[in-house]
Amino acid sequence: MPAITLPAITPPTAALRTALPTATRPLPAADLRLLLPAVSAWAVTAAVLDSDPRRHPLLLLAAALGAALALVLLALPSRRRRQPVRLLLAATLLTGAATTTTTVLHTADLHRGPLPALADPPAVPVPASSVPDASGPSDLPPVPPDVTVELTVAGDPRSHNSPSRGTAAASSVLTVAAVVDQVRQDGPGQPRTVTTRTPVTLMVRVQDAAAWQRLVPSTRLSADVRVLPAGPGRYDTAALLLAHGPPRLLAPPALPQRVAAQLRDGLRAACAQLPPDVGGLLPGLVVGDTSHIPDDLADAFRATDLGHLTAVSGGNLAIVLAVLLGVPGRSGTTERGGLARRLGIPLRTTALLGTALTLAFVTVCRPEPSVLRAAATGLVGLLALACGRPRQALPALAGAVLVLLLWDPLLARSFGFLLSVLATSGLLTLGPRWTAALLARRWPHHLAAAAAATAAAQALCAPVTILLAPRVSLIAIPCNLLAEAAVAPATLLGFAALVVDPVSHRAAALLADLAAVPTGWLLLVARHGADLPGAELAWPAGLPGAALLAGTVLALVWAAPALLPGSAGRRPGQLRPGQLRPDRLRLDHLRPDHFCSDRRPEPRRRARLRLRLWSRHRRRPWPAQPGHRSPMLRWLPAVVCALLLPIALLRPPVLSRLATGWPPPDWRLVLCDVGQGDMTVLPVAADTAVVVDTGPDPKAADTCLRELGITRIPILILSHFHADHVEGLPGVLRGRRVGAVQTTTLDTPQGEQGRVARWSAGAGAPLLRARRGERRTAGPQLSWEVLWPDGVPGPLFPGANNASIAVLATVGPAADALRVALLGDLEPPAQAELLLRGPPLGPVHVLKVAHHGSANQDWALAAALRPRLALISCGAGNPYGHPSAYTVDRLRAQGATVLRTDRSGDIAVVGTGGSLATAVHPHPPRQ
Repeated sequence: MPAITLPAITPPTAALRTALPTATRPLPAADLRLLLPAVSAWAVTAAVLDSDPRRHPLLLLAAALGAALALVLLALPSRRRRQPVRLLLAATLLTGAATTTTTVLHTADLHRGPLPALADPPAVPVPASSVPDASGPSDLPPVPPDVTVELTVAGDPRSHNSPSRGTAAASSVLTVAAVVDQVRQDGPGQPRTVTTRTPVTLMVRVQDAAAWQRLVPSTRLSADVRVLPAGPGRYDTAALLLAHGPPRLLAPPALPQRVAAQLRDGLRAACAQLPPDVGGLLPGLVVGDTSHIPDDLADAFRATDLGHLTAVSGGNLAIVLAVLLGVPGRSGTTERGGLARRLGIPLRTTALLGTALTLAFVTVCRPEPSVLRAAATGLVGLLALACGRPRQALPALAGAVLVLLLWDPLLARSFGFLLSVLATSGLLTLGPRWTAALLARRWPHHLAAAAAATAAAQALCAPVTILLAPRVSLIAIPCNLLAEAAVAPATLLGFAALVVDPVSHRAAALLADLAAVPTGWLLLVARHGADLPGAELAWPAGLPGAALLAGTVLALVWAAPALLPGSAGRRPGQLRPGQLRPDRLRLDHLRPDHFCSDRRPEPRRRARLRLRLWSRHRRRPWPAQPGHRSPMLRWLPAVVCALLLPIALLRPPVLSRLATGWPPPDWRLVLCDVGQGDMTVLPVAADTAVVVDTGPDPKAADTCLRELGITRIPILILSHFHADHVEGLPGVLRGRRVGAVQTTTLDTPQGEQGRVARWSAGAGAPLLRARRGERRTAGPQLSWEVLWPDGVPGPLFPGANNASIAVLATVGPAADALRVALLGDLEPPAQAELLLRGPPLGPVHVLKVAHHGSANQDWALAAALRPRLALISCGAGNPYGHPSAYTVDRLRAQGATVLRTDRSGDIAVVGTGGSLATAVHPHPPRQ
């Protein structure tokens, strides 16, 4: 058919753009003019924050010179081609000068007033005559001064949990950010009162925490405090103030803060009737209140990289604004949706309402770094909406970063702010391009957009998260995709409950019940994802680890086109097989709207569109090109990845043993590396073992048993109720059948004993008491006898350590079995009594050294046992100095080979009494 020329139509490249699939449309060029000023301002601010205050005048002079140079560049005439470069350089110099000035002025409060000097007083010189055996004068450490301060609360009180350590359970400390307005110090003569404005951090003791817990930002109060140094690396506070007693109220909080506090309390009250996990998570999703989220649930969210859901950010604000404005991309057009369009509200009024809603959002959810970034970006977009200007997300983000750095320079050192900016940048730059690439491979639109957005955010944020925690989540993208559908319903229903509660608490509780459904789905995704053995991959820490991960991400992005199935190797804009080419359209596939245009193109730019019949059937693939792969080869990488990924996540013990050689065949005992704690595994069958103690970390305990392939535990022995021996119990119970839990006769500490009882009851495992002299067997090759305790220890053996269960186990074939002594945390008095009461112990092959190898040992007992192998379970860098060098040397002097988990990792004992050997399984350092 001859070609047909259609005169006076719009250019084909513009006219056909709407007819082509989204994957083939050219993406608009990004406006990067504000990128260099924003990045340079960030770098300058971060550098000035660490500068010595004595250099601040020089920095201000440099800022003035930079601003003057920028004005000169703006005033000088230049050629048109060079004008953009000149303007960009001038803008960069001006923003650098502005951020330098604001940072110097902002940090000046950290060095003014009496508190910085009181936090770092000079040492007190002491004459040599006052110190016995001193060859010269010396300095005594300064005594921290006590003062009375008046201050304004600047943030919500935060509870910081510390992990269980040694004999102590997990503890918490309460901190409050505040600004001190007045300092009153008693001294000789009249008390001295100084007016100041100094940012500080208050620390509150546990016994006084209840009086400080309910404080609201903007509250003015007075308190008696002790001034302590802020510590190295603290650029946001001038001193730490240790509070003595409860605060004294001077003025109530401002009205907006009171309303925000009432709304947050109402949401917590509406969630009170929900299950603990759901009731703790929903306020975190809505307003970022994570105070009631259980620790194990928080760990699950971190393991699956879903922690951003509880850090209120742009996603939450976008969901709330979408109710008012509709889809962000259409909010300034006639196709906009939302309540504003349905109510007929004009654009400018809509922008004002959006601004008010954004400010209310920041007040209720608190001005966290991610919230400030989202609010600033949203306000820039609302300003464009009010002015009738097109909304451009990337310039809005860069402008928001500039404004926020000028307003609060401390954000330049905030990891939360950095991660928020990087995630948003990934969504705006990589997200659309990766979405187009997936659409070209025939992915469903919603799945392509969600997967591309999640992968883009992960790609930019992952190298930074290595600096916080050296691990990589292998299930982050799948878990985020599974969670995406539940985030918006949970957030909207939660906000509805928050708003309705002041009017009707019953209605708010009903809305919270509805929000519990999507919130429960998020819980399932997080917990089941975290339970996968390969959910997390250990990674090198620090800057080298971040650089390595960045390189890995680049390599994966480069290799992704070859791994994904579909139209592999197609160039951008190249259509997939069977798709119509723009210059070769059949007449019956044309629609009138393809060529609709209100403007006639210029004559010299008129284009001719030749319409020719397709010579072959439209479904026929393109002719084979050089390098074209068959469909089977295109799908092969994807199939291989689909098979390898479940193996990497589930890590079946059989395949793990083939890949790592762990555990060794015919192992007789494994001492697990659980940090500063104890956990011993005695095998019964291929999937069955007796476990003695669980260590302090549920995750480490679960990992050790999974790698050993243990799914059944006929009896679990807990030597005593200290945290470093029982806090890992939830990890041992997870996904395993436990027949019974045997405990000691002394129920102290009572808190830990109660937790063990609750965990055991939840798993359906009865509690048994250990008795001296009892003998048990678990299979033909494992038996043991309880050597201690003998009833409830008396005053001669005080403390929980001396109530530890000590056992003598026989492992292996009866003809050549291993004799293993496990002494718990027994101290010298109980060890001596155990040896005195008998029965005669005789030599053993393996000794689990008591109390992590501390110096408190009864060497008569050690001489009686005469172990060939001494195993010490302790954590790297523990604050107790375990194991003692004296203990290690003494054991070696007695002929024992000493191995420690802090250096060797998991330790397996193999062989028999005649041929004893060991194998080790190192772990990366725990943070």
